[in-house]
Amino acid sequence: MLNLSKIAEALPASPIRKLVPYAIAAKSRGTKVYHLNIGQPDIETPEVALEAVKNINEKVFEYTHSAGIESYRVKLADFYSKRGLNVSADNIIITTGGSEALFFSMLAICNAGDEIIIPEPFYANYNSFALEAGVRIVPITASISNGFALPSAEAFEALINERTRAILICNPNNPTGYLYNKAEIEALRDLAIKYNLYLLADEVYSDFCYDGKEHFSVLQLEGVDQNVIMCDSVSKRYSMCGVRIGAIITRNCAVLDAVLRMGQARLCAPLLGQIAGEAAIDTPKSYFDGVKSEYVARRDYVIDALQRMEGVVAPRPAGAFYAIAALPVDNAEKFAQWLLEEFSYKGATVMVAPAQGFYSNPKTCVQNEVRIAYVLNLEDLRAAMEALEIAIKEYNNK
Repeated sequence: MLNLSKIAEALPASPIRKLVPYAIAAKSRGTKVYHLNIGQPDIETPEVALEAVKNINEKVFEYTHSAGIESYRVKLADFYSKRGLNVSADNIIITTGGSEALFFSMLAICNAGDEIIIPEPFYANYNSFALEAGVRIVPITASISNGFALPSAEAFEALINERTRAILICNPNNPTGYLYNKAEIEALRDLAIKYNLYLLADEVYSDFCYDGKEHFSVLQLEGVDQNVIMCDSVSKRYSMCGVRIGAIITRNCAVLDAVLRMGQARLCAPLLGQIAGEAAIDTPKSYFDGVKSEYVARRDYVIDALQRMEGVVAPRPAGAFYAIAALPVDNAEKFAQWLLEEFSYKGATVMVAPAQGFYSNPKTCVQNEVRIAYVLNLEDLRAAMEALEIAIKEYNNK
């Protein structure tokens, strides 16, 4: 018998997608499924991006530069600079989605067996990126009791050793929706300086900050140009998840050189996606104003509905478009599967992402939490929350 590699055997299934077969089966039975399990916005992609792709004048779809189309990088640098990030086109490498940006970053800064500290719960695919890169994730657990605030500097220091290479944060956070403030980011900067670590930030949700709060980027920190790497993506900002375009932004020339060589090995990021990404930078402010208002309304409805449900704990997130809720059930994975296999209310059911998959440490993994993505329109969210409340009661009475 031929064996797979140890990496192939160890790669976990996506907690966001592994229940898909049950959802397909539910739909085949005629049950409507409200998808709260995945961060796929229903917001329309900006018209300027759609028009750019529709009106492509290229006669041949050629390879682009491995670092990305120069005009795109220049335009993107200007976009960031207007946000106070002060970077040039030479500080940017375009990647195949934010996922490749994170994976390349890990490969560039870590040797096999090195460690990266990440507050958990965290985006589940970090586990896969780290496994593929030979990196060990060291989780530091945040708690729903304080809304998933960043653990103390002392808690981080207790985990730092000679194998520690970096601290990775997602800000605003997926899956919790927590928005790290300036003081929290500066505390991480101080640790990076003290222990000579990289500070790696996934900032793909930076446009989604609510309640008058503003995003503070790691690229705004002073005195750590060589330590800081920021990863970004067009997927959420412009509701263009399928074009698979991201970016690595850093002032560390050695990291950029390493990542460029990795980029050369995969030739280039998708041409059509880069064309859409470059055009999307011209999206008018009115688009973002409307999107933010829509997400605030969705967040407030979902959180208010959850907090009214008996036994449910759901902090109000200040960013992204996710929320973690602790449900009065014995096991979130069992409950999520039951929702799709056995439950129906008014011909519909709800698909959620069990939060177990967003934890790395089995000792601190919380069994009754789910991630809810409020990416559906308000009418669908109302129906989904009504069904979820009924489902919790039925599940506990069966």
